[in-house]
Amino acid sequence: MKGDCAVDPRPIGVFDSGLGGLTVVKELMAQLPNENIVYFGDTARLPYGTRSRETIIKYSIQCIRFLLTQNIKAVVIACNTASSMALETVKEVFDLPIIGVVEPGAAHAVKATRNGKVGIIGTEATVQSGSYARAIARLNPGIHTRSVACSLFVPIVEEGWSDTPIAYLTAERYLAPLKEWGADTLILGCTHYPLLMNTISKVMGPHVTLINPAVSTVHEVKRILEQGDMLNDNHNQPQYRYYVSDFSQKFKQIGSRFLNREIIYAGKVDIENY
Repeated sequence: MKGDCAVDPRPIGVFDSGLGGLTVVKELMAQLPNENIVYFGDTARLPYGTRSRETIIKYSIQCIRFLLTQNIKAVVIACNTASSMALETVKEVFDLPIIGVVEPGAAHAVKATRNGKVGIIGTEATVQSGSYARAIARLNPGIHTRSVACSLFVPIVEEGWSDTPIAYLTAERYLAPLKEWGADTLILGCTHYPLLMNTISKVMGPHVTLINPAVSTVHEVKRILEQGDMLNDNHNQPQYRYYVSDFSQKFKQIGSRFLNREIIYAGKVDIENY
């Protein structure tokens, strides 16, 4: 019954086109420390941003089909491109809670802005999709948005250069238009970007609120699980499992850095079979 101490040990399934979605996993671990998690990174077919909408929907359906073999209770699409292009379709296809990163991030920004100027940074694909701007306009048409694609941020993060002069100079160049425009809130619209938070904060200044959509996405996951009596209140050691569609040592190395904990093992999945 609602309100009783629920114990639903089924894992939360999370997928992304690569390993950036591990920043969402890290937030799940922090906010929902009892939950078991299964992560799938579609590393054989990244990046999703260069694909058509139909292909991204097909890939998303395959990722969710695989995660369903792991007896999951909910899905988090930890990919801005798939959240933008496929969320509504996969919600119609599958009968379980599916949460994307765009809507929660946009809602957080709408609450945070004081002057009605919200900057959005992301990959070229996310910026071109206009997904954050549209989500913000639906919530509050009076808020102005500006978007900047920051293509070099992903390789900088993956090289481990997040807090270096190279990162700072790159961020200065990318973010200058948003500073001049007077944005008081900035959405980090790519799952790699939270690892650049220190650098971006130094460039933008203390008066600008940085929005990590992973934080608000996990708030939404928690709300949905509470509502459906699906939280795992069992205090056993949680199980974290990782799968990829193309294995490389890089996944374990960079992924361990993203999570601040070692990824010992990642299984390989032939995702085209799903």
